[in-house]
Amino acid sequence: MGESGQTRDFSAEIDNFLVYLETVRRYSTHTVSAYRRDLAKLNDFCTANGLEDWRQLHQGDVRRLAAHYHRKGLHGKSVQRLLSATRSFYQHQIKQRRCRHNPAQGVSAPRVPRRLPATMDTDQLSHLLCYEAGDWIEVRDKAMVELFYSSGLRLSELTGLDCTDIDLREGLVTVTGKGNKTRTVPVGKHATTAIADWLKLRPARLSDAGEAALFISSRGQRIHPRSVQSRLKKMAEQQASGRKLHPHMLRHSFASHILESSSDLRAVQEMLGHANISTTQIYTHLDFQHLARVYDKSHPRAQKKSSPGKRHRGTGKDSS
Repeated sequence: MGESGQTRDFSAEIDNFLVYLETVRRYSTHTVSAYRRDLAKLNDFCTANGLEDWRQLHQGDVRRLAAHYHRKGLHGKSVQRLLSATRSFYQHQIKQRRCRHNPAQGVSAPRVPRRLPATMDTDQLSHLLCYEAGDWIEVRDKAMVELFYSSGLRLSELTGLDCTDIDLREGLVTVTGKGNKTRTVPVGKHATTAIADWLKLRPARLSDAGEAALFISSRGQRIHPRSVQSRLKKMAEQQASGRKLHPHMLRHSFASHILESSSDLRAVQEMLGHANISTTQIYTHLDFQHLARVYDKSHPRAQKKSSPGKRHRGTGKDSS
């Protein structure tokens, strides 16, 4: 068919699917963009391999798709996302009666070693936040970091907050997370104090009295995620001996500290807004690492003792 009806038809179906994700499923712009990139890879693969009817793809084709991009250097996690996007696309087509089977069903990506997220311990976080804020920017930054750590927010969740989303009297914040799902999370006393300090200064920094954003930039408008990342980097250079700091490290620290103290995995799942508890379970590995360190330091049989020489059992003589 060449650049035929197949390619145009496939592109149109992909576009329709992306509109569905955005308007019906209410996926974020970031997520829709990721689906667009992945499905473009699928479309390109079909065109390059003469697969003229996307409805006729089978499991073998999708396995070749995954292998092709893996050989080209696509990371295993990205291959997993490509397969997930392909599965979702075909599942939607089946529901719309435009296709009879899902060729991506049962196709797995290369296994990816699971990296444990970086965290800060409580002493490091206390040192990071133990300072007197000077100008209004530092007051705002301290409020943002306290809220990140207090409530385990994602970067997009924090920048998307409006003033009406937070209830300082009750110590609660209502967050809109992935898939436009909302959840209500507790806010600790240090965070509520820092936010109250910020709210006293916020009105004077507004460019428009109607601006709803809780955190605003120097232009008086909703702060951009990149600005938050930049400010955290600067704070770390000043307060944390140059250690790299990013919003997700604060979220990871929140989760691991709560889990260490409570062992309540389901509660941590709810507070983080994870759809699947398996995502939350990675923090149990962090907890086990902590337990292992305690064991190594405290258990008599785990400690390595250095001695000038070994003794033979029962002889009372040093070995030579």
